Amino acid sequence: MATEPVPYRVALVSFPGIRAFDVSVITEVWGTDRTERGVPAFDLRRVAADTTPVPMRGGLSLSPDRTLAWLARADLILVPGLDDHLTRAPEPVLEALRRAHVRGTTIAALCGGAFTLAQAGLLDGRRAVTHWDLVNLLRAHYPHVTVEPDALFIEDGNIWTAAGTAAGIDLCLHLVRTAHGAEAAATIARSMVTAPFRTGTQAQFIEHPTPRTDRDADALASVRAYALQHLHEPLAVADLAAHAGMSSRSFARHFAAATGATPLRWLLDQRIAAAQKLLEHTDLPMPEVARRTGFGSEITMRQHFASRLATSPRAYRTSFAAQAGARFDLGN
Repeated sequence: MATEPVPYRVALVSFPGIRAFDVSVITEVWGTDRTERGVPAFDLRRVAADTTPVPMRGGLSLSPDRTLAWLARADLILVPGLDDHLTRAPEPVLEALRRAHVRGTTIAALCGGAFTLAQAGLLDGRRAVTHWDLVNLLRAHYPHVTVEPDALFIEDGNIWTAAGTAAGIDLCLHLVRTAHGAEAAATIARSMVTAPFRTGTQAQFIEHPTPRTDRDADALASVRAYALQHLHEPLAVADLAAHAGMSSRSFARHFAAATGATPLRWLLDQRIAAAQKLLEHTDLPMPEVARRTGFGSEITMRQHFASRLATSPRAYRTSFAAQAGARFDLGN
């Protein structure tokens, strides 16, 4: 008789001083049962040095249900940010994180959680990111860490760090996408009513959060919708600018101000996301996947997968074929 698959085991590391927001994000992504919507089963555990309630700001507390020994079973370990960014984690927590890293377990820190990883020595000689307002503080206290000032999230040596607040959501969804596929991440994003795909290389903040006029907002929204409907076509910045009724230079400037990404980077992100979905849910030949998503050729698609996802389209399909579920026709 077939046995049930083992749920993906996720550990939320808790100790006094962790941020309630990051705890909520982690719990929403991995602690909600969405198996009826096709999302894999997750086993989220709140792990601490002991099972004493962990105090958080605002009169909240977190009740751990496992001790640090459970980290040896985890597939993913998550470290929330801190209310006081220089709060030192208890030494048993730091030592448990060191042992987990030696075992090869993926470890991810949200926002100021990078300070906890730095305390454990896990970021020495590595690239890391934190909230843009904490960059200088992290550099000053941990000079052996290469702090990146702009990215939303980055990975170095199987250790992930994320920028502030909403970037923690982006990282969590990216980790789901990496382990379980683009559709699982998109399903979770839809239920959270959040953007399903922001790459780690996107800027942390933009100079003009909204376009300067309603006309620009309408034009840029329209051009993004147009691009998504015409991904199979060889779109250029000039084509998108013409659709928006702007010059190429003006369009590129307004687009970056509104989205935090250049038009070509945004377009590449959407093509990769579309290709991931086709690879997960169809048996289309590689050249057809490349055609439908605008890469033009399998070679070009393979090059972009290698540079952005560190894998090939074929390896990606193999990894997620078992998780894809029922096949369906995505149309032309």
